[in-house]
Amino acid sequence: MKIGIDARMHGASFTGIGRYTSELIEHLAKQDTQHEYVLFMRKEPFESFKCPSDRFKKVLADFPHYSFGEQFGFNKVLKKENLDLMHFTHFNAPIFYNRPFVVTIHDLTLSFFPGKKMNHIFHRIAYHVVIRSVTSKAKKIIAVSNHTKKDLMETLKVPEEKIIVIYNGVSAKFGGVEPMPRQELFKALGLSRPYFLYTGVWRDHKNLVGLIRAFAKFNEETGRQYELVLTGPHNPSYHEVPDTVKKLGVEKSVHLVGLVSEQNIYSLYLNALAYVFPSFYEGFGLPPLEAMQCGTPTIVSNVSAIPEICGDGNSLYFDPYNIDDIKAKLHEFIKDATLRQRLVERGKERVKFFSWDKMVTKVLEVYNSVATDG
Repeated sequence: MKIGIDARMHGASFTGIGRYTSELIEHLAKQDTQHEYVLFMRKEPFESFKCPSDRFKKVLADFPHYSFGEQFGFNKVLKKENLDLMHFTHFNAPIFYNRPFVVTIHDLTLSFFPGKKMNHIFHRIAYHVVIRSVTSKAKKIIAVSNHTKKDLMETLKVPEEKIIVIYNGVSAKFGGVEPMPRQELFKALGLSRPYFLYTGVWRDHKNLVGLIRAFAKFNEETGRQYELVLTGPHNPSYHEVPDTVKKLGVEKSVHLVGLVSEQNIYSLYLNALAYVFPSFYEGFGLPPLEAMQCGTPTIVSNVSAIPEICGDGNSLYFDPYNIDDIKAKLHEFIKDATLRQRLVERGKERVKFFSWDKMVTKVLEVYNSVATDG
């Protein structure tokens, strides 16, 4: 078959979906020797990306999400390639594309936490129209967790038999880079004390304000012995994060370090006391698994897909809606050395359950089943 892949989110700047797309392409190149692939990319990744073999070709599709260009220009580019099957790696797809396709749904965040992302009325309407269209017309839907499958069935009334749950993987060696030495890392980021870590975007459902408030209370009660590092691009739409840091007077202990390199992310994981994931909602939740892969204990929310992915007894759980519970779990973690060691050991075992190779094997099964079904 000639299979298209929507790789417009390829790259680190798109965090989870970018990682998913790049791993999909990399492992398809290793596993599949039968099909041909067409990768549709935005300008920046298109210029820098090198196709892994002669069975892959890249096509410029510099169309932003939620745009008229996506609906009409992208559709024209797709039709020109005359694909046997298209894989949209995110729900954003041209609603008039009528050839066979599958779609990966990572979550329904915008259905439950629309926040400030794409909050123009056009974007809101476009989201609901596009996601209902793509889930209705897709031959198969790949959901990254059973929780996402449940959301699809309950919120969008998608038939259960149409949904295939395929978990994401975790790279065997995070980022494929060597970590920065601890002393250099601390100097580069202005750190001076043991730290807790959060990595990811700043959006309402990530509950960063709640984490900062809980950490500020915890750190005051422990004599300000610790620091909190928050990575992620500084987003002016979510000024609540720096505003909360300033309001609570914790500028010296809460570090907003921005979007950092793969090397620095790896080093941050390796040297953190613990990775803290305070989200109200996740369709999967890759960062805690990346922390486990690095031997870093995890303290996480007990809601949405997070318990499904992190598993029973592999993380320390808290209620993200309860600031005092978050604070209490930080205290519990610091006081109990046995707990910390258990989380490290069990996390290393848990992460073995998730593999990009396994994911791509199952994705290929979906491709072939769609072809067989016609």
